[in-house]
Amino acid sequence: MINEKKGAILIISGPSGCGKSTLLSAVYKNVDDYYFSISTTTREIREGETPGKDYFYVSKEEFLKDIKNDNFLEWAEVHGNYYGTSIQPILTALEESKLVIFDIDVQGHEIVREKLDRVVTSVFVTTPSLKELEKRLNGRKTDSSDVIEKRLLNSQIEIRSCHKYDYIIINDDLETASTQLVSIANIARVKSELFDREVIINGWLENILS
Repeated sequence: MINEKKGAILIISGPSGCGKSTLLSAVYKNVDDYYFSISTTTREIREGETPGKDYFYVSKEEFLKDIKNDNFLEWAEVHGNYYGTSIQPILTALEESKLVIFDIDVQGHEIVREKLDRVVTSVFVTTPSLKELEKRLNGRKTDSSDVIEKRLLNSQIEIRSCHKYDYIIINDDLETASTQLVSIANIARVKSELFDREVIINGWLENILS
């Protein structure tokens, strides 16, 4: 049917500490029939995180084995740790017409774009400034000064890729940014590339031709 829901991918990227998780919580409350892609990582679990909810935590050896077996849609090494997205759950969710949500870095965004560009809508989230990002990272009190320094350096690389995304959200005001992201999530489901042009045209002309 022309107006049935379509499977689509929404990618969220941005520097660690820019508020992606908080913004996504608004999407979960306001968007139906979504699937959040849980990444697999080799990094240590943090206080307050839950295996199978925040990440799938594996050893470096297990991760490298999955790379060898081509089990990842995308993967990257960030801050000395590996992160990846298993491909089969994504394909299943798309077949079930769900909105698949990714929280991945700029490297992962490029790889998913190459493989599944037709169904992808992407958003780059950032703070108003590097100074504000540093303030938020220090305020979280979850990382050492060395880790924060690495994140700040990486953010200066990531920001240079913001033009590769469909949308950019400056997370200065949480309510405004949340509203923007929810709107984009809904728009992702009616992207023209998701529809079969011939089905739409033939369906539209059906009464005339019959």
